[in-house]
Amino acid sequence: MFIQTETTPNPATLKFLPGRSVLEGITRDYRDLDQASESPLAQRLFAIESVSGVYLADDFIAVTKAGSEWPHLKPAILGAIMDHYLSEEPTLHNESATENDTDEEFFDEEDTETVNTIKELIATRVRPAVAQDGGDIVFRGFSKGIVYLHMRGACAGCPSSTMTLKHGIENLLRHFLPAVEEVQAV
Repeated sequence: MFIQTETTPNPATLKFLPGRSVLEGITRDYRDLDQASESPLAQRLFAIESVSGVYLADDFIAVTKAGSEWPHLKPAILGAIMDHYLSEEPTLHNESATENDTDEEFFDEEDTETVNTIKELIATRVRPAVAQDGGDIVFRGFSKGIVYLHMRGACAGCPSSTMTLKHGIENLLRHFLPAVEEVQAV
């Protein structure tokens, strides 16, 4: 098994590409071992000292570190990923799981058309770009001209995230939707 790695704009996060499906059609973002109880793969990764976040997507795993250096952590992470695939355990205990976003979306009913356009723009123009960097951005709400987005994976805590939100996503949404005044992370 050959696992490729890619750097991300977040120096604390590295993207691992196992060349196999990780999760199909859903994602998971874990920030500690307790949250990762549903995923044998994430549990293996959190067993490695200094791993502080695990983001599972269709075809990649983004691992965030706290302390330590990548040359010391990378071999252990590669070993844990390989051990997981060799064990033939599922990525999630519950095969029929859905997204783990538990936060409810919020917006006024009269803004439904605007929200649908925001979601479409995020799905078609934003999410593919941030997935290449090992992250994800999810719509959370729209109120009084402000779009609220949740940043996950490599995007969470990335030094470039404010610039991505303000100069990238905000400008994109404002270009297509005059009702959008600002974008904020939640």
